[in-house]
This record gives sequence, structure tokens and C-alpha cells, in this order.
Amino acid sequence: MTITATETLVAPEARARRPRPGRRAGFTWGRALAFLSLLILAIGWLLPFLWAIATAFKTETDAASGDPSWIGPSGPTIDAFVSILSQGNVWVWAWNSLWTSAAVTLITVAISALAAYAFSRLDFSGRRWLFVLIIAAIVVPPQVLIIPLFYEMLAFDMVDTHWGLILPQVIAPAMVFILKQFFDQIPVELEDAARVDGASRLRIFWSIALPLSRPILASVAIFVFIGAWNNFLWPYLVINDTTLMTLPVGLQTVISAYGVQYAQVMAQAVLAALPLIVVFMIFQKQIVKGVATTGFGGQ
Repeated sequence: MTITATETLVAPEARARRPRPGRRAGFTWGRALAFLSLLILAIGWLLPFLWAIATAFKTETDAASGDPSWIGPSGPTIDAFVSILSQGNVWVWAWNSLWTSAAVTLITVAISALAAYAFSRLDFSGRRWLFVLIIAAIVVPPQVLIIPLFYEMLAFDMVDTHWGLILPQVIAPAMVFILKQFFDQIPVELEDAARVDGASRLRIFWSIALPLSRPILASVAIFVFIGAWNNFLWPYLVINDTTLMTLPVGLQTVISAYGVQYAQVMAQAVLAALPLIVVFMIFQKQIVKGVATTGFGGQ
């Protein structure tokens, strides 16, 4: 074997790290196994969703027949969607879901960001124990607070109002924790330089901390919006007026009295999930970037 002059200058360790002929650089069996596992999980999640869509386009007879085929004997039809859209005030419910979810998101992000920055940068009495309570509140099931919150809204005469629907959802301890973890990573030297120039704490928060936190703020906002949109139990309890209902609650009122209508139930699920799918497709990069820089995905 002839060794060129260039190869003699390369250290043996460097030559050992070179990819072998016929072996793709970066390939490892661990990565292949991880990819295969994620693929199986993705298929396991996707199949029920596709089955729901296929059932929504069947007739009620085909949907109830137990036929395992994706397309029923009668062929695809949009009768279930037409029935749902004609029986209920779907567009009003969709608008209620949109603006109430947007309000919950805006207020939650504002409160969580201010609280997280205070825990990250301010040294005040009881800070440690208060943050421990925030962490403990993360593990408390929201259902435990349903009855106290309902009586509270009843005392403030907020039952059957949009504010009664919005305000109990704006406290999110998990988002405070996530934002604090991100604020802790911002170099303190940037704020010290701004403080030397005479900037106030609020100005530092607004001009330095928030602009550097756009990816995580976008991710938190999207997660809060999705949670508020999908929330069923609290809107179901606090709202009785059909003109104030959100989409998940309102769609349940149009179920036929002739028993379970499987095609209509699946059509409801598809209609309720469609806006969230659109939101995820639009903000996919922000979600992935935010997950990569927070406690969701680790460092």
C-alpha cells in the first residue's frame, strides 16, 4: 500500500476516526433503534386519527356496522359534517373558543413571564418557599380545584360569563417553572450593563429579557392556547348559555337523540381538532425550537 505525504501528516487518531468505506457517516445502531421506535409510536398515534377521519366520512349505517374497511360499502359522504353544521351554532362556538383561548393565552403568558422573571432575578423574602409552592402546584390535578373555583365564580357572579370561563385558566404553574428555567440561562452581565446605563428593572425585563425569550414565549403561548382550546370540563360546568359555549362543549349538544351516532361523533372530533392542526403546522418550528430550549426536551 502506498502512503502519500498528506496521509503521513495525519495523526493516527484522526485516521481512526474516519468513516469506514461503505459506512454512512453518523450512522449508529442506537440512532436507528431510536428512529424505529419513534416511527412505531407515530404510526400508533396516527392510525386512530386516520380511522376517526375515515369514520367521519361514512354513513351512520356503515359506521355502526362494524365493517373494518376504511371506506364503507356506501362510499364516502359528508352527511355527518352537514348534520353537525346544520344542527348547532358551530361558527359562534368556534369564535368563542378562538377569542377566549387567545385571551387565556395572552393573560397567562404575561403573568407567567412576570412571575418567572421575579423568581429568576429578584431576591425577596420567602422566595424559595414560594417557588416550592409553585412546583408543588404543578402536581395538583386541575379536577381537584373544580368545585372551589365554581363556588368562587358563583360568589363573583361570573357563572355564564366569558370572564368566568377565562380567569380560572390563566394560572399555569408549569409555565412559570419553564420560563424561570429559561430566564436563568440569560447572562446576568447583559442586565448589569443596562443597569449601569440607568435602565430600570421593568425596562430591562421589557427590552432585554423578553426579546431574548421569544422562542420560549412562542412555545408557551402555543401550548397554553392548545390547552385552553381543548379544555372541556371547566367550560362545560361554568357555561350553560348556548351562545357562550366553546366548540368542544357546543358540539356535544348536537348529538342526536337516537343513540350514539358514530359518524357524527367522529365528525365532531375532526372539527374540534382541525384548528389545532392548522396552528401546529404554522408554528411547528417555534414549537420544536422552544421544546429544545426548555425543560420539555432538556439541554
